[in-house]
Amino acid sequence: MLLFGLLLLTSALAGQRHGTQAESNLSSKFQYSSNKEQNGVQDPQHERIITVSTNGSIHSPRFPHTYPRNMVLVWRLVAAEENVWIQLTFDERFGLEDPEDDICKYDFVEVEEPSDGTILGRWCGSGTVPGKQISKGNQIRIRFVSDEYFPSEPGFCIHYNIVVPFTEAVSPSVLPPSALPLDLLNNAVTAFSTLEDLIRYLEPDRWQLDLEDLYRPTWQLLGKAFVFGRKSRVVDLNLLKEEVRLYSCTPRNFSVSIREELKRTDTIFWPGCLLVKRCGGNCACCLHNCHECQCVPSKVTKKYHEVLQLRPKSGVRGLHKSLTDVALEHHEECDCVCRGHTGG
Repeated sequence: MLLFGLLLLTSALAGQRHGTQAESNLSSKFQYSSNKEQNGVQDPQHERIITVSTNGSIHSPRFPHTYPRNMVLVWRLVAAEENVWIQLTFDERFGLEDPEDDICKYDFVEVEEPSDGTILGRWCGSGTVPGKQISKGNQIRIRFVSDEYFPSEPGFCIHYNIVVPFTEAVSPSVLPPSALPLDLLNNAVTAFSTLEDLIRYLEPDRWQLDLEDLYRPTWQLLGKAFVFGRKSRVVDLNLLKEEVRLYSCTPRNFSVSIREELKRTDTIFWPGCLLVKRCGGNCACCLHNCHECQCVPSKVTKKYHEVLQLRPKSGVRGLHKSLTDVALEHHEECDCVCRGHTGG
């Protein structure tokens, strides 16, 4: 009887210890959840300093695949020049853990202005790609946080580039165009919305004469964009076809950088980007018997576009300005074909 009583007492004590431990574990879990709901961040690690002198990008680990859990990564972008800004452009592929009550508590990427500690934005989820961000000075800070739950894909990728600030209050003697590196000058040229403002910036003393010279063409100097444009005005029989089904494989409008298309890093063009027709859309209704179809061009033509060309003068400081023709590929017709093959 005494032995039976001792066994009951031992079992009760063990159950009490187990209950206390379970209660402690549950309390710790609730406490972690409460802390996570407050801010969802960990203590920042040492930031990585990146000197920005040309275009580049940073991204979440394993992008465009699922990023790791339990991470805090911090980048500080510092421009090599002082009187410039840094512009951030998010890649269209963007996806982090979804927010809770429209608040990014768990996984997120945020951009901070180091000069005053202002948070320019914090983003998560995958519904909308964040817009462009521009620093107030020559530095900007980016922080990426992931907790221990629910990592997503593809993560994020941020492209950065230098922007030269320009206002009417800035004197050309402070920022002489001919003294700027070509990449910085290209960014400055891109910021202008009218040709008159651009020429005024490049040649403040004789901008009116330069503008008149550009628009005083003779027949021998008429660009191919004008001549070919006149000759190509014929009826497009493709317009008689039925309306193209949404998201199908068809020529679409794409904006392309002229410098990148022509691989001309020694020249600046204005406008710097042009619209071209390129194949886009999916091949969900592909008729070929293959595992995966891709949308490819079946008819490609070259079209001439007249633009302003700026080239450094050889041996002297200054820019040579002229209207020139650039030939860009346009996709006129598109087909669905098996990936890696020319046909089904």
